[in-house]
Amino acid sequence: MNLSTENVTLYAVFVCDILKHYEDKKEEYHPLFDMADRADLSQPFNKVPIQLYNDMCSWIEKELGKFNLIVVGRKIGETVYQGLTDNGLIKTSATPLQVMEGLIKVANEMIQDPEKRGWEVVKYEKNSITMRRTQTFNRNLQLGLLDGLIRKSGVGGVKVDYSKSIESGAEYDEYLITWV
Repeated sequence: MNLSTENVTLYAVFVCDILKHYEDKKEEYHPLFDMADRADLSQPFNKVPIQLYNDMCSWIEKELGKFNLIVVGRKIGETVYQGLTDNGLIKTSATPLQVMEGLIKVANEMIQDPEKRGWEVVKYEKNSITMRRTQTFNRNLQLGLLDGLIRKSGVGGVKVDYSKSIESGAEYDEYLITWV
C-alpha cells in the first residue's frame, strides 16, 4: 500500500468531527486540540493535510485506546451518512451496498489525493460486503466508520472486522462487514 500523504488533503469537517467528540474534555485532552491549531477549521470545506487527521487519530489510539478511536469512527460514520442523505447521494432507505457506494463517492470528493486512493468494494453478498481501504486513513477509526454507516441502513447484527490486514502482510486492509 502506498502510505504517502504528500499533497493529500481532506475537508476540515473531519478534523472538527474528531474534536467535537472531545470538546467537553478540552483541558484534559489539550494535545489533541493543540494539533488542530495548525489548521484553518473556520469553514467545513477548508482543506487540511490528511497527515494532521492521521496524527490526531494516532494520538487518540495511543493515549485513549483503540476502542475510543472506534467510537469516534462510529460518530464520523453517522456524520457521513447524514451528509450522504442530505446531499441526495443516497436515500434514507439505501441498502448497505448503496451506502458503501455512497462512501466511495464522498471519499473521492472530500479527500484530495493525486493518487486517487480511497475505498473499493471487493465483494458483495446478501449479508456481507468486503471493503478495501487504499487511502492512508487510520485503519482502526475505519472499523467504527464502517460500523456507523452500515447501521444507518437499518440492518441489525452488524459486525465489522478485518478480512485482510497490512499488519499481517496483506497489501491492503480489507474489512468484512456482516449483518443479519
